[in-house]
Amino acid sequence: TSFPRPLGECPSPPELLAGLRLDHPAPLHSDDHVRAAIRDLLRHGGVFKPTGRSKPASEYLIKAASDGMETINAAVDACNVASLHSGLPISVVDLERCTPPLRVDVAHGETYVFNAAGQTIDVDGLLCLFDAAGPCAIAVKDSQRTKTSGDTRRTLSLVWAPRGHEPHVVATVAWYRELLSAVGAETVDVTIA
Repeated sequence: TSFPRPLGECPSPPELLAGLRLDHPAPLHSDDHVRAAIRDLLRHGGVFKPTGRSKPASEYLIKAASDGMETINAAVDACNVASLHSGLPISVVDLERCTPPLRVDVAHGETYVFNAAGQTIDVDGLLCLFDAAGPCAIAVKDSQRTKTSGDTRRTLSLVWAPRGHEPHVVATVAWYRELLSAVGAETVDVTIA
């Protein structure tokens, strides 16, 4: 995704922020089947337990929305709206903070810092987005190292979804792109190994 200006200069419009509410009339919705499939995806590597503080980001958003979710920036707000209502975790990273090549793979023993306070998450056994420096995004919490900022102009988004949910994924991606387009962003598909 390319934004016309740095994210610090692209405020989220009220229509986008309205989507951060649970009662927003979204064009798609999650269900127990999607939630179970996402948890199974997180167990794919055989080590990770998607519960408590390590639950999928899409489940975390439900609680955050019920508590009154705050705006972060247009890129993250659009990601959160699409993820909240679809039930699919979505990672968004600043491409300028990533070092090519990028790949998706299962982590083996890695950890990373996921917030400004320096807290770490063990990503062992999880499908991760990796750059040359290591893992930088998962379906639970993205790395602080590659998170967006007010200077961000280009992002990469990854919708985490298991096989068998292709129609729901296609609908989620289409709506997510509409949300990004509404803030003046342009999106293109990319291929990651």
